[in-house]
Amino acid sequence: MSTTTQYPLPAFHFSVSWKENETVIFSEVSGLVIEHEVIEYRYGESKSFSPLKMPGRQKFSKITLKRGTMANDNSFFEWWNSVMLNTIERRTVIISLLNENHEPAVVWKVKNAFPIKLDGGSLSAKTADVLIETIELEHEGLEIERPSN
Repeated sequence: MSTTTQYPLPAFHFSVSWKENETVIFSEVSGLVIEHEVIEYRYGESKSFSPLKMPGRQKFSKITLKRGTMANDNSFFEWWNSVMLNTIERRTVIISLLNENHEPAVVWKVKNAFPIKLDGGSLSAKTADVLIETIELEHEGLEIERPSN
């Protein structure tokens, strides 16, 4: 029997990479949502007035990534500028929740992602807050893995 106590993982220790060996620093990630559409069916002779419900196609939310604006980091804009008409640079985005040893405990693999929205943040002379830029990604699937350590 193990003597280590199990604790839930904190949400603040994570990493994001969208090119091989390129980790991008973000302060917030949201939209890691998978759901099934529900198919309802009722056949004519059914003695029940309610339909049968079955799982249908999977649906995925947009992924939103936020970070503080960095003076010499153009990785956001280089990817954004690669989108032209029907030509899109699709990438696999890896989002990893890290354990206390900085190893992936939960990994979300976002398939064929591409940027659809870029928000440069709001400027204000009334505050000393960090300027936060946001990028929204559309994608074709989300896989969740829990690597065994």
